[in-house]
Formats: sequence, structure tokens, C-alpha cells
Amino acid sequence: MLDGGMTMSFYLVNWPPIFSSGKLNKNRRTHYRTRFNPSIAIQICSELVHPNEGGKLPESNKISRSQTPDPLLSPANTVGIIGGVSVFSTLVFLEKLVWLRSRNGEDSIPFVVCSDPAISGQLPGSFPPVNGKGSRIRFNHGIIVENLRRKRVFLVQFGAGCIVMPCHISHAWQFEVSKGCSVPFLNMGDCVARELKEAKLKPIQAGSNVRIGVLTSNASQLAGFYEEKLQNQGFEVVLLDKATLEHVVVPAIEALKRKDKEGARNLLRIAIQVLLVQAVNCVILASDEFLGLLPRNDPHHKKCIDPMDALARFTIKWAQSNEA
Repeated sequence: MLDGGMTMSFYLVNWPPIFSSGKLNKNRRTHYRTRFNPSIAIQICSELVHPNEGGKLPESNKISRSQTPDPLLSPANTVGIIGGVSVFSTLVFLEKLVWLRSRNGEDSIPFVVCSDPAISGQLPGSFPPVNGKGSRIRFNHGIIVENLRRKRVFLVQFGAGCIVMPCHISHAWQFEVSKGCSVPFLNMGDCVARELKEAKLKPIQAGSNVRIGVLTSNASQLAGFYEEKLQNQGFEVVLLDKATLEHVVVPAIEALKRKDKEGARNLLRIAIQVLLVQAVNCVILASDEFLGLLPRNDPHHKKCIDPMDALARFTIKWAQSNEA
């Protein structure tokens, strides 16, 4: 699908006034969900977009400001969200956005989501760290980057004043996807590093720097942008060793694929403990597979940071600071 027609789904949170389906293109399929908050309607529209022979979207398929309902484009603080490889991780991020505002009795910030489920077919289930199966990812590198760039361009044309990409796998290409973007493009690594800096953490071991653990399914491809951002803020970064990745993390992901959640939880606890014994203050769960796996009252969970939380908080701060 990535080298031909591209199916994209658009998730729109309705802010007052609530849109009725009659205001949308009649050729689009429309339905509603209330996963996040019964008082907030989530409207999902799907449209098949076919690039022409040159790989560009034909004029008839481009969405211009004059073709889009005016109320949707009026908020200057609309956030454009590039859907992740996992639809679940995208929905989790949307839920965080809505919940962080609704818990204070506030309406959700305006946002639009562009999600293409076909992109997941171009990737393996995870980034294997040691068995060499990452070659497929490198082979599809150009196609994936172009796919994500088209989403970014679409969202900006749709009226987004800021772009976010709540997916760890997609973040492997954020530098290329964000290049030339005319609006702010928030980075999960930046958001986490800045929040940790603001927390004014003290080192566990006297005479050393504050140490932050990064737990990912691949030490080189997915941890790099966290390592750079954290080191720029003065933190010492601790990654898992090759043996732990091979004998603990990879089996944990395989257990999840078998729907053995308890087995995956136990292995995740071991991986977290490997980092904790190295005097890290906290562990960043830089893997979509492990987010939400541990119960909230689990002692190991309390030592972990969910990067989606930091990204959601910074996204809301941006939207609040750009309200008309």
C-alpha cells in the first residue's frame, strides 16, 4: 500500500461546536467512538488517496483550507498527530491527551490524527536487537520516511500548528520526517529529558552524575535519540547489555505475541531490575510493547517513566500557549 494507494484514517476530536456527519464529505465513511470520555465524540473518517505517477497527491485529493470545514481550521492551537505503527499506541496517546485535560474539568485540545495501518506491514513486529533481522527495516527506510512525510504535509495543510508522532518505532526517522517542517515538531526524547531536568534529581551514588536507564527492544536503533537528548541535559545514560536484550527483552516480546502477559511482565521486571542495580534514578520505557504492561501499584512500575505521558503534557502546554 505504501508504494501505491495510501489508505489514511483521520481521527478528529470534536470541540464545540460539535460537528454533525452532514458537514463532512458524503463519500466518506463516518462513525463515532466514546472510548476516552462519554461526553466527547471521536469522529473517524477514512479516505483512499492515490498518488499520481510522480508519487505526489493529485490536486483533486489534496485538502485545502477552502475545502475543509471552517470551524475545524479556526483554532490556532490544533495539534496534528501522525499515527504510530501500532494503532493501539496512537489511541493510548489520545486517551492521555483527553484525560489530562478532563481531570481538571477542561475540554480536550483540538487535534487531528492521520493514521495509516498499512505502514505496519512494512515492518517486523519489533526491532530485533541482536539477530540481524533489522535488514528489512533498512530496506524499507525510504518508503517509510516518505509515507510519514506525506502524513506530516497533510496535517499541516489541514490546519495543524504543531506535529507530534507518538510512536517509538516511527521516532527512529523523526529527524528526516521533521526536516523542512513549517510548524513545531515535538520530540519524545526532548520532552522526557526536559521534564527530568526540571525534576532536579539527585544522584543515587555520591560523586556521580544522575543516571537514567533506557529500556528499549533495540539498544542502537531506538535508544539513540533518548541517549543524545539526555546527555545534552547532563544525565548519564545506562542501556541494557546485549545478553539482557537477547535473553530477557526479546523473550518478553515473544511472550506478548503468545498472549502470555504474566510471563512478559516477569521478564520486564527482570530487565528493569538490571538497570536499577546500576544506580539509575528511573527507567524510561522506550518501547511501545511494554507501555501499560505492569500494574500501577507494581514497585517496578513506580520506577519507570512513560514517554507518552511527557509528550502528552508538552503537547497540552503548546496548545494552551497558542490558544487564540
